[in-house]
Amino acid sequence: MNFREIDVTKEVINPFRQIGQEWMLLSAKKGDKVNTMTASWGTMGVFWGKNIVTVGIRPQRYTKEFVDAGEMFTLTFFDGERKKEMGYLGSVSGRDEDKIKKSGLHVTFTEEGEPTFEEGTMVLVCKKLMEVPLDPKDFKEDWIDEKWYPDKDYHQIYTAQIVAAYRMEA
Repeated sequence: MNFREIDVTKEVINPFRQIGQEWMLLSAKKGDKVNTMTASWGTMGVFWGKNIVTVGIRPQRYTKEFVDAGEMFTLTFFDGERKKEMGYLGSVSGRDEDKIKKSGLHVTFTEEGEPTFEEGTMVLVCKKLMEVPLDPKDFKEDWIDEKWYPDKDYHQIYTAQIVAAYRMEA
């Protein structure tokens, strides 16, 4: 797998399509283990003078333990490919099985030593800058809590700086 570093400010990235429709894998390592989860919610932009991403992780997700264990995580995109594998990775817990191996995807590591996937097309290496829990008292519309949080399992929101970005080339 070859990585070509890219400048995200010069890339054409459509977060509405790439996150909301094509999805991404959010991955992190803890010790010598890697875990990942499918994410279809998130944002990209500029805050505090940095290129940032914001993602949410529900408290029961095993990947949250991995994100919390370090200061970095990655977001891997597949340009609309691998939806079957991503669906599987989003529905099975890494606590219960080696879901990455069963998915057929192959872990590789960025120059920074962070996990991504050989089959991906773009990876963002992210350094956590802030994390805050969602609090339903802050919702301005009741439907948000009613529709998205019937189990009261509110996301932890992570804002992270994009410290490196790569296109993967075979």
